[in-house]
Amino acid sequence: MASESSPLLAYRLLGEEGAAFPPNGAGGSGVASARKLSTFLGVVVPTVLSMFSIVVFLRIGFVVGHAGLLQALAMLLVAYIILALTVLSVCAIATNGAVRGGGAYFMISRTLGPEVGGSIGLMFYLANVCGCAVSLLGLVESVLDVFGADATGSSGLRVLPQGYGWNLLYGSLLLGLVGGVCTLGAGLYARASFLTFLLVSGSLASVLVSFVAVGPRDIPLAPRPGTNSSSVPPRYGHFTGFNSSTLKDNLGAGYAEDYTTGAMMTFASVFAVLFNGCTGIMAGANMSGELKDPSRAIPLGTITAVAYTFFIYILLFFLSSFTCDRTLLQEDYGFFRGISLWPPLVLIGIYATALSASMSSLIGASRILHALAQDDLFGVILAPAKVVSGGGNPWGAVLYSWGLVQLVLLAGKLNTLAAVVTVFYLVAYAAVDLSCLSLEWASAPNFRPTFSLFSWHTCLLGVASCLLMMFLISPGAAGGSLLLMGLLSALLTARGGPSSWGYVSQALLFHQVRKYLLRLDVRKEHVKFWRPQLLLLVGNPRGALPLLRLANQLKKGGLYVLGHVTLGDLDSLPSDPVQPQYGAWLSLVDLAQVKAFVDLTLSPSVRQGAQHLLRISGLGGMKPNTLVLGFYDDAPPQDHFLTDPAFCEPTEGTKEGGSPSLSTLFPPPRAPGSPRALSPQDYVATVADALKMNKNVVLARACGALPPERLSRGSGSSSQIHHVDVWPLNLLRPRGGPGYVDVCGLFLLQMATILSMVPAWHSARLRIFLCLGPREAPGAAEERLRALLSQLRIRAEVQEVVWGEGAETGEQEEEEGDFVNGGRGDEEAEALACSANALVRAQQGRGTGGGPGGPEGRDGEEGPTTALTFLYLPRPPADPARYPRYLALLETLSRDLGPTLLVHGVTPVTCTDL
Repeated sequence: MASESSPLLAYRLLGEEGAAFPPNGAGGSGVASARKLSTFLGVVVPTVLSMFSIVVFLRIGFVVGHAGLLQALAMLLVAYIILALTVLSVCAIATNGAVRGGGAYFMISRTLGPEVGGSIGLMFYLANVCGCAVSLLGLVESVLDVFGADATGSSGLRVLPQGYGWNLLYGSLLLGLVGGVCTLGAGLYARASFLTFLLVSGSLASVLVSFVAVGPRDIPLAPRPGTNSSSVPPRYGHFTGFNSSTLKDNLGAGYAEDYTTGAMMTFASVFAVLFNGCTGIMAGANMSGELKDPSRAIPLGTITAVAYTFFIYILLFFLSSFTCDRTLLQEDYGFFRGISLWPPLVLIGIYATALSASMSSLIGASRILHALAQDDLFGVILAPAKVVSGGGNPWGAVLYSWGLVQLVLLAGKLNTLAAVVTVFYLVAYAAVDLSCLSLEWASAPNFRPTFSLFSWHTCLLGVASCLLMMFLISPGAAGGSLLLMGLLSALLTARGGPSSWGYVSQALLFHQVRKYLLRLDVRKEHVKFWRPQLLLLVGNPRGALPLLRLANQLKKGGLYVLGHVTLGDLDSLPSDPVQPQYGAWLSLVDLAQVKAFVDLTLSPSVRQGAQHLLRISGLGGMKPNTLVLGFYDDAPPQDHFLTDPAFCEPTEGTKEGGSPSLSTLFPPPRAPGSPRALSPQDYVATVADALKMNKNVVLARACGALPPERLSRGSGSSSQIHHVDVWPLNLLRPRGGPGYVDVCGLFLLQMATILSMVPAWHSARLRIFLCLGPREAPGAAEERLRALLSQLRIRAEVQEVVWGEGAETGEQEEEEGDFVNGGRGDEEAEALACSANALVRAQQGRGTGGGPGGPEGRDGEEGPTTALTFLYLPRPPADPARYPRYLALLETLSRDLGPTLLVHGVTPVTCTDL
């Protein structure tokens, strides 16, 4: 190979992962039809061939000649440390369960999920396709260096015509040979690999013997490309035999121009070429479906192959440094032929390794493609790759890959693509390390590999080293590969993938959430960091969709739980009817785009079920502190599924994939006049139960009338200004204008402020109303409230309103929650509620440019309207017999007010300190 003139990068990626046989005998005939492969044939042989490739014959002199022996050994050690770290991760994952077809893709996708696994699997497939093409082009150029018509070496036979068309023809013919072997099945490939292994081993043995048996000689060097051989005197490299002076001269680095490309070599460029010649470590793991004992064969065979190739590389480095001067090493990368006892045997080794590398890449690519097609991640575009023969050989994927390799061959030399291919392999290796690291950090009980010579430290170091090598080899290719992986992951995320594989991300989240929940100590809670944690009880989500979204806006990053009570007694049922309902409720959460958990329970009554949910929902320091209920009135329920765009299904009854739609999973709304699952008595009792359990209560009425833009997740920019009105005093029990607000009033202010911090409500103006008694001077209470708002950092408009009728009646009340003292009290309480309702309605139309009674002012100009009203919710009466009367008063108080939240807070939630 003295006349080798092909550019350096053309040989950088010659051969990669071995064949990934289909699972359970899905391969062709012979050894692939059952688990018959031994450790040697199934793991050692393909891994050794993949790790040697053509570099072992054509780049030993390049590495030692430029880097010197010491740096070459350091490079080799670093490269093999990086590979060994990945080998440990491969062995750990491979011995934790059956690795079926797809090799690295299968490991990554079943660990990190289809989005990451599918994107890296496709990149790994393309790397194998391009690696096959590079191997074939390298083989063509190696053949033409000896047999080509334009061969410049003294030993060239010059019988084969050359040129782009001829080179493409030779590459296509070799591809036909390789594709034919792979199409006939993995069994034939396994036998061909063993034959190739014998040829390569024999060739290497002849080289090793030649270093000892051949005496000193001068080896003629071919002229550098672009020079006139007739005008340049002949040059010679010297094979000195074992000589200490030669070793001394070769110890240090001597970086010079590469004679094939003219580029100046550096440590990074030489290291990149050496590293590319050492890859191929997952060839044995890809054959797990055909191994007799995968859990033993993969670790033992892979480590044996790595150790064997490492020893051969070190031996060749030492022998070259002892016997060849630097001129020979730097000017003739194919010097093995010049020193060989029988040069044709070296040629056989070169051709055998290149042919083996191309077969390995093609059959590996076909198995990866078949696995991708079987998982249906990329749709119909990969459908032809699903076709298999009667014996299970995926010949459709082989032909698919064959065609792609042929297209790549049309591009000719792949010098620039070689770096990209290497980076793709390193991305796959880093992903395998990341998969093992994730499994280790997740501490999943089912992750118990029989191979234990690894830890999270080795996995983390493996990820870091692979990423470092990517950017060392080619920063541009590394950045491009990561960008491509991100785009493919986004595409697969948009398409949606199978959820039955198991996501290690969920295990990691569980592990971390459990750890931090234990550290979330309720004894360390402080009012400064209080946030609402809501439990919204929903009977039928069809009528509660606006409330569901409004509660999502009120949570302010806190816990949000959707609770539902199914009526029934488990003793009389054959199975729990609640568990099958979780899927529908989780789909509801996804479609409504709310950040909520789902908690369902079975109970004989809604009240008892609400008690269960209030007690047991949440975990540790994350438990609901506020109960949210829809208002109990006679308004006919609406079906918001019919009008909300997110719930308008394109098909009736089923969605794509055949899963039932939400329209069939949730029953139609209750017909007007039909019996309810919850009585008025139990409804008020549920409110009373929550307050007894020290939970805040929010009753929501007419949320379906909220402006749609206020329930969206957008910025809330609207041409129409809206108000949020807050009445922080108990309108059913005024105390003659106290000029202050209590704990419940402050809770109202906090909830209204939280809502105003939501983007959709940024443009809404907060208004706070103070009621003045008949004998109270205006201004004093407003000043006190403004001072309080300043301390609480709440920006709001404060308005005083005169409260006359019913004030004296309210002052006579002594027991909180009692509204009546006999028959006459009922009438007075009703009148008080009507008066309060009229007062609130009168203020809803007042504002900048607005007038009373509606959104239009006295001048006919459109003014701000009230989008939402916060009212003080009084405590229910102590006597359960008065519950219906209490509910009737609430109905009167909130009648025709539009969207309204009646709120009662029992815990301090505001703080004036830093």
